[in-house]
Amino acid sequence: MTQEQALHFADEWIGAFNAHDLDAIMAHYADKLEFYSPLIPLLKFNETGCITSKGDLERYFQVGLSTYPDLHFTLHHVFVGVHTLVLYYTSVNGRLASEVFQLNEHGQAEKVFCHYA
Repeated sequence: MTQEQALHFADEWIGAFNAHDLDAIMAHYADKLEFYSPLIPLLKFNETGCITSKGDLERYFQVGLSTYPDLHFTLHHVFVGVHTLVLYYTSVNGRLASEVFQLNEHGQAEKVFCHYA
């Protein structure tokens, strides 16, 4: 993955969330995925903190967008790895966050690990 590819993904991903555009958000995720977040149990979506279905992930994001109607992310930095990238940003309620994205051959996230300060 190049820095340019990672920045493109980051800009589109942040823009989709800031626009509250669920279709644009979901375009960043593969059909087969693993999504881990400590917010999953906090939003009472499930107790495992893991989502493995794109349909469930869409419903989770719907819950998040409803719960945080003023949701706005501010991107601070993009880190590049091999088939991975990390977005460091300010999330809901001013919380610092980082997400590790493992992308498939189509540039869609197939594994995501969310972290919050």
